[in-house]
Amino acid sequence: MTAVRAGGLARSESRTRRAGVLLAAVAVAALTARLGLWQMHRGQEKRALQAEMTERAQAPALDGQALARTALAAQGQWYRRVTARGHWLPVAPVFLDNRQMDGRPGFFVLSPLQLDRGDVVLVQRGWVPRDMQDRNRLPALPLPAGEALVPARVAPWPSSLTALGADAPGPIRQNANPDALTALWGHALLPYSLQQLAASPAGAGAVAAAEQTLQRRWPLPALDVRKHDLYAVQWFLFSSLTVGLYVWFQLIRPRLARNTA
Repeated sequence: MTAVRAGGLARSESRTRRAGVLLAAVAVAALTARLGLWQMHRGQEKRALQAEMTERAQAPALDGQALARTALAAQGQWYRRVTARGHWLPVAPVFLDNRQMDGRPGFFVLSPLQLDRGDVVLVQRGWVPRDMQDRNRLPALPLPAGEALVPARVAPWPSSLTALGADAPGPIRQNANPDALTALWGHALLPYSLQQLAASPAGAGAVAAAEQTLQRRWPLPALDVRKHDLYAVQWFLFSSLTVGLYVWFQLIRPRLARNTA
């Protein structure tokens, strides 16, 4: 009687253990498959966003008067071309440090442009290489006086890099902090920037030489879609492996053991 009771208890424990293993396998397989689907969805979202950015960059240029005044409205104009009309404020430019163009270290040159309608917008005028002998040696980049027509592209505010402490006073800055630039130049700035695409039509002498110094090969942001595809494949492999291991250890292997017994 005791042996029968012990055998029944063992079978009950075995069924409970098998049920627990099955539930764990189903949970892991479902979770990893769901993560794979999520990665595929993120990849599709980024592909759509990349296509939208390309479409905007190729769309007809905006009228300068149509430029956004709020951050939310500006998002719908990012990467659209525009000819901004206004005049450059007579202030010293800011050199944004540790920025690259074509893989070379240097500075983004920032200056404020007051639009005809009165707003002031931050213009990324271009990129200049760093003097490898003296980091603090900066080129003279005078701006034309009078009315300016600036061929540009609407862009987000320059990205921020990791900084150890606040920027020291001076023309070289690690990041384009809106409050700091407002205090420096004495004007509130619109919540986005313009990336200048070509030299202003007017300019001669030192101004023309400065325009030749500035490089303006602004690529559209490259969204890393491939990584989402790779992550999706990895999660689907984990899901398939979980199912395969369960089938082998819980179904096939025990059956083979019984057949050879």
